[in-house]
Amino acid sequence: MKKSFVFLMAALSFSALTAPGAQPALARLWCLSLRLQPGQDEFGLSTLELSTLDAVSNGELAPTFSSVLSHGSGFLLYDMTGLEPVRGTIFVDVPVDLDANANGFEDFFEVEQNVPVSTTSGIFNSPGGNGTVQATWSRTAGAKDGTCVFRLTLNGGGPLGSFSHAFELIEYAGPLTYAPATNSVSGVVDLMQTGNSTNRLIGPVRFLKAVTNRYDNLELQPGVWTNAISQSLAFLADDFFRDPPWPTNYYGYFDFDDGDPATAEQDYMTWVLSIDDLNDSDADRIPDFSDDPGSPFVRLPTVTLNLTTTNLMFSISGGTVGRQHDIEQTTSITAPDWQTVSTVMLTTDPQIFTLPLPAGGTSFWRVRAF
Repeated sequence: MKKSFVFLMAALSFSALTAPGAQPALARLWCLSLRLQPGQDEFGLSTLELSTLDAVSNGELAPTFSSVLSHGSGFLLYDMTGLEPVRGTIFVDVPVDLDANANGFEDFFEVEQNVPVSTTSGIFNSPGGNGTVQATWSRTAGAKDGTCVFRLTLNGGGPLGSFSHAFELIEYAGPLTYAPATNSVSGVVDLMQTGNSTNRLIGPVRFLKAVTNRYDNLELQPGVWTNAISQSLAFLADDFFRDPPWPTNYYGYFDFDDGDPATAEQDYMTWVLSIDDLNDSDADRIPDFSDDPGSPFVRLPTVTLNLTTTNLMFSISGGTVGRQHDIEQTTSITAPDWQTVSTVMLTTDPQIFTLPLPAGGTSFWRVRAF
């Protein structure tokens, strides 16, 4: 006869003994535009500059939100003659098919992630002719700066040169201290630019919770932040979402009215804001960021188990009367597949539950408080 071994995990999974918002959420903000420095060709004879502005060159390669080519800009192509530059437009894809850390965001837009040498394609247009672009990208993990080489080939005319640019991924990260309410959540961010600690963005945020799905859908309200030199950056309303595969994460577009006040015209406007909140004070698997405010504490009860000849006797003492407690079971602690075998609402302290003996083999149990 095969013996049954009974184990009890006397722990409350996902419990937290802190008040809602006691630990700040982590905010990460990155620009979908890249900042490219002027690039020289392999012979040092020509220079290629990018700009989304007419008056000055701002180096911006901006998102197009097109399914054809992801980014675009205007360009100025100078040669050694010193004559007026050739003006045109350039459109090219950036490599966005890598997600090594499986967090739902492209590695290309995460400074901490490596971008191996990747090649994409594009096109350019100018009064002197049109052509194709081959772009080669690379950036090492932890570096906000990478390199990009644009190889321009004129249709019917041959190569115009390979232009090597340094490009910058603009990313900020830092704490978001917040206070949740039933229909909204308000907070303050203090963000520092990755790789350049002198640049900061500080200011308030306020989200309204959706009426039909207040835990998963929120609307960022317009507001104003301040940068390190006390310039004001106004931002617009945007929708934010909590995605089931990453239940502690909230994300959405973040649109500045003007993301770079140093230039007279609007540029670097479209960003993405990601908010990670590991606080879950009532252990209901909804982060405190969007959860309904409630009791600030979850009591950690004592759980004991007694084995009789006919059943298992669970005793829960010191728990919070009125809270749901799930008893879960698995046959493997190394690759757990927990199944809820009983759900009860505590009515007394202590309270005893009876379960049948396992059919055979090794079993583990745990109690989850909500």
